[in-house]
Amino acid sequence: MKFHHKAFVRWDDLDAFGHVNNAKYLTLAQEARFHWSFIQHQDKGDYHSIVEMVVARAEIDFLAPIYEGGRYVDVNLWVDSIGNSSFAMIYEISDENSLFARIKTVQVAVDLQSKKSRLLTEHERDFLGDYLEEK
Repeated sequence: MKFHHKAFVRWDDLDAFGHVNNAKYLTLAQEARFHWSFIQHQDKGDYHSIVEMVVARAEIDFLAPIYEGGRYVDVNLWVDSIGNSSFAMIYEISDENSLFARIKTVQVAVDLQSKKSRLLTEHERDFLGDYLEEK
């Protein structure tokens, strides 16, 4: 299953070349990931979320520029793989006409007290499994 998020591209996301700055794509992915992992569950009164994680790796393929701010784009995300303490996600940023970027991130679950990696819980694995796209 994929998660869909409408992300707002701000006017100040544009750079000197008149298109969305490359770093802003990670911000769009981060906002979508936060809605996926926390906001949608908080709105339902379900406080079991997977926010105790850090991004260990991010890679972006820029496919087409976004030339306008003040508009929404679609961010679809899904889980690509699940490990013992980490998981990989794919994001596609698009609109009805273009695929702008494809992003892959690897998140590592962390213990908030020790600040070290930890194993994913069964609840987290079940949650991630709902969004796992088979290859």
